[in-house]
Amino acid sequence: MPTRASDAPVAHLARPHRPVVVAGTLAELTGPTRGLVELPLRLWWHPRRAFDLGERTMLLWMYENVLREAIRVDELRAHLDGPTLARVWPELNLPRGVRAAWEARHPSLRRRASA
Repeated sequence: MPTRASDAPVAHLARPHRPVVVAGTLAELTGPTRGLVELPLRLWWHPRRAFDLGERTMLLWMYENVLREAIRVDELRAHLDGPTLARVWPELNLPRGVRAAWEARHPSLRRRASA
């Protein structure tokens, strides 16, 4: 049990009361890399839930939503691709908590963001 506030584990939040879910490895992220991807209503509650991964802005938008809204690692695995995530990481518009949690677990992402 932590005795000081600085000893307490850091909990990163995607938004209030929602902890960030981070994959153990980028290699386990084997989601689609092309075509149309329809996110489940739980991840994207807009009537038009299909994202064309061939359009860079739609790819970035989908990744941002999945990273922010996922509550289970299997959601990350199903919709994200590790090499694609690493490639677009510096361009993603993410809440600080999401970025901090992923970069803490995957330092290679932090290096890409600062390059």
